[in-house]
Formats: sequence, structure tokens, C-alpha cells
Amino acid sequence: MRRAVDHSYTMKLVTAETYRPGLEGVVAAETSLSLVDGQNGRLIIAGYALEDIAAHASFEEVAFLLWRGELPDKATLDEFKSTMATYRVLPSATHSLLEQAAHHQVAPMDALRMAAATFDIDLGDVDDFTRAKAVAARVPPTVATYWRYLTGQEPIPPSPTLGRSANYLYMLTGAEPGPATVRALETYFNTVADHGVNASTFAARVIIATQSDMVSAVTGAIGALKGPLHGGAPGPALDMVFEIGTADRAEEVIRAKLDNEERLMGFGHRVYKVRDPRADVLADAAERMFASEGDMGLYDLAKSVEATALKLLEEYKPGRNLKTNVEFFTALLLHGIGLEIPLFTPTFAAGRVAGWIAHCLEQQRTGRLIRPDSTYIGPTGLTWEPVETRKG
Repeated sequence: MRRAVDHSYTMKLVTAETYRPGLEGVVAAETSLSLVDGQNGRLIIAGYALEDIAAHASFEEVAFLLWRGELPDKATLDEFKSTMATYRVLPSATHSLLEQAAHHQVAPMDALRMAAATFDIDLGDVDDFTRAKAVAARVPPTVATYWRYLTGQEPIPPSPTLGRSANYLYMLTGAEPGPATVRALETYFNTVADHGVNASTFAARVIIATQSDMVSAVTGAIGALKGPLHGGAPGPALDMVFEIGTADRAEEVIRAKLDNEERLMGFGHRVYKVRDPRADVLADAAERMFASEGDMGLYDLAKSVEATALKLLEEYKPGRNLKTNVEFFTALLLHGIGLEIPLFTPTFAAGRVAGWIAHCLEQQRTGRLIRPDSTYIGPTGLTWEPVETRKG
């Protein structure tokens, strides 16, 4: 039973000016990894404009840049790629776990979260840079292997000769993908590799800041990415395109959605107040892929839907400046590559793992525990009573 509640202390703390719900606007880290400039629609990756590097670099180059602070020369890159390729072979414990998860029809992101904790079971006492290569190398094979188990197919061993992106698609389908498709996926991985101190990256930094290990930090980051408010599901952005079907229906369908106050998936962003630069990079990558190895009609339809949506959003929500975000062209590109919607967020993780690891390495160098304060808003002055005398 509660007695003698002293609210004066509580009210004093409630009005504390330092409280920021969700830590919005609070600077939690200094980083040299990425600059997210929402006001001007810029994303800088370790000094390079996203549009300058994403469409040209390999994933391994971007990972090396984030982890080491510079691009590798050819010999270093070749060795880096070769080492990462050797870690594509998953530990037997990981295979066993994935097989059991498939038996229970676990969702792919849950299976990835479970499996990530086993990524270093066979590594022994290695340095963090080696561990980083193993962890980053093992995310795509884990997703591909699990998808094969989940869909009743035998897993496909990794190819030692294919690059990381090509090998991922090969392990999913058993067929070597075309160069335009590989380049599109590589561009996607590079585009999502890092994006400031987002929720999953912050989770990784908090865990590693306790002097825990990198695998624990990445596992925690995957758990954060799984949440729909962060990793989300870009699939619905493409659902609208399929619902519209033909360009002449775009205005009718979108106007009806806005009249019903439905949210248009793939438009608007919490950080970017102008167009999301990642949308432009992925739009270009999708156009090149569809023109070479895909259905250009779908790309043209998506562009028409995008143009109509932007026009109507300005009409219905003037001044809000709601522009295309990364989800719209992510959905189009990953669908064009041939991925099923349940694979979209795990594939996101296969790119973002480079950034998670980079932030872990950066946080370790600070040697600082992340320990924010909190504002207590509960009662004080309660008096303990034995259970026998408490009234219901």
C-alpha cells in the first residue's frame, strides 16, 4: 500500500531542462566516420561524398576506409578481400543453429540475430581487425544459408572466387549474377554502410563501451535494427507501385491515400529536410541495373509514381518539403535484384555491419563508458509494509 507520497521532489525533476526524449539533439559521440547533413541533403563517408564513392568502390574498400581511415592500395585490398573470403565458411555451430531456426520458422532477422552470436566461435584469440573481417564476411552467407534452409533447399557453399556481393546472390540462388546486378547490390551496401549515430550504431557503441566484445556489440546492433522504427521494412514503398500498376492511375491512387490521411511509404525523413542523398544514388544504380539486366518498365513506373507523389505531397502538405527517402529506391533495387521482402532488412544489415564495426573500433579508442543520466518521475516517501498487512 502506498503512503506519504512526496511529489515536490518528483515535480522538480520532471521540469529538468536537460531531458531530451529519445536523446534527440544530444551529441553522444565525436566521429570521423560519416557526416549526415540533413539540412543540405549531404552524406559524407569518411571524407568522401556518398555519390562519389558508393557507385564505384567495392564493399571491401568502403569497409577498409571506415575501419582504417584511408582507402587501401591494390595489394592491400587484394589481401583484405582474400582474407574476408576465407571467413565466408560458417562455423558448424552456426549451421546447426540456422537449421533449427528454420525448423521453427523463425523470421530471418531473428535467425541472423541468433547466428551472429556464434560468428567468432572458431576464431580463438585474434585481434579486433581480424575479428572485424570475420564478422563482416559472415553476415551475407548467414542470411543466404538461412533462406535456403527456410525455403526447404540445401545450402550452397560459398564461392572463393566471387566478390562479397556476387557470392551473396550466388549462395541465395545457385546462379552467378550478372555484372550490373552485382554492381547494384555493391552500391546498395556502400550506400547504407554508415549513417551517423543511428539507433543500431548507438547500441553497438554502448555495448563496446563497456569493454565487451565486438560480436556482442554487432549482435546487439542487429537486435536494434530489427525494430520497425529503425530498420523498418522498405517493402511497403514498392507495394504502392504495384498497387498503382500503370502510370495513368498514379494520381488517382495517391490522391485517395492522402485524402484518407495515409502515410506514403518511401517519402519524408526525420533527418533529411531536403532530398535524401541515398535515394539519388540508389535511383541511379537501379536505372543502370534495370536498363541492362532487368525490367525497365518497372523502373519507369516507379519514377512516374515518385514524381506524382512528390507533386501531391506538396499540394497536400505545403511547406513540409517531403522528399523521396532511401526506402523507396531500396525497395525497387532489392526487388530488381531478385530478393524477397523478408530478406530486405537482413540485407540492410549486411551493408550496415561495416559501420557498426567502424563505430566499435572508434569507441574503443575513446576508452569511455557511455552512461547517460535519467530523470526520476516516480513517487518518494513510501513506507514499507509486510505483505500480511497490505490492503488490496
